[in-house]
This record gives sequence, C-alpha cells and structure tokens, in this order.
Amino acid sequence: MSVDTLKEALPAYAKDLKLNLGSLTSTSSLTEQQLWGTVVACAMSTKSARVIAELTEAAADFLSEEAFTAAKAANAIMAMNNVYYRATHLIGDETYATMPAKLRMSVIANPGVDKVDFELWCLAVSAINGCGRCLESHEKVIRDAGLPREQIQEALRLAAVINAVAAVLESESALVAA
Repeated sequence: MSVDTLKEALPAYAKDLKLNLGSLTSTSSLTEQQLWGTVVACAMSTKSARVIAELTEAAADFLSEEAFTAAKAANAIMAMNNVYYRATHLIGDETYATMPAKLRMSVIANPGVDKVDFELWCLAVSAINGCGRCLESHEKVIRDAGLPREQIQEALRLAAVINAVAAVLESESALVAA
C-alpha cells in the first residue's frame, strides 16, 4: 500500500508523523470519499512528487473518477483563491473585501461531487496554504451543511500530517543530494 511506502520512507525522528499518517488513513470517521478526496487534494497542494504519487495511488482504490477529478479541482481552485484572498486580507484595507474578485470559480458551484465533500477538501488545502479568509468561509459552509466539528478537525489533521510528511521527505531528499 502506498501509505505504507511513505511511512517506511520517513526517518526515525519523524515517528510521530508515521503513526499519525497510519491512524488517520485507517481509522477515519469521514466517509471514504471525504477521507481520500482530502488526501488527494492535500497531497497535490504539497507539490511533493513522491507524496502525490504514493497517496494518489492509494486513493485510486477508494475514489470514483469524478471524485478524484474533483479533489484535484479543489487543489487547483484553492491554489488561486488562497493567494488572492490571503493577499487582500493581509493588505489590511477592507475595501478589497467589497470588490468583486473577477476570477472564474465555477467549479465551487458545480464540483461534480457532494458539495460538502468538495468544501471539506477546499478547507484542508486552505489550511496548508495558510489562507484564513478561505478557512473561515469554507468552515462556515461545511458547518451550515451539518458536518460536525470533529470531522472538520479530522480533515485539518490530515492536511497537517500530509504537509509535514512532504516537508520531511523533501528535506531528506535535499540532504542526500547535498
């Protein structure tokens, strides 16, 4: 299994990441689609070729083609939105919040999967990309749809662990190359 391959690749000092990756992907309270869509969207947002390859391979057993595409779309749209909305927020002039973004975002309205699942994936990617405005917006939509905080927290834990696994593996790869 690809999750096991990543766990085995982690150095001893990252034992906590190994344990967290294993438990989060094997004992989830999320639906399979929510879990593995979050995994795919987060893996892609790390930009780590190794993490993307291993985790998308693992997710292929659990996601339909439509869900797999939607998870990739969540990463794509949030790569754009997180930069834009984080920047307009950090500027500190609230006038920007009242101006239309004039960016195409039609996938958010019609993602091809359950809207709550897509919003959850957008939230997780926004956590990795550090956009507070997007985190607030997607969390509100998810909560309004009835998903409990514990499941939202689980998606955030997945984002944190997948991001950390990618950071460690990329750092170790750079050290070997040096």
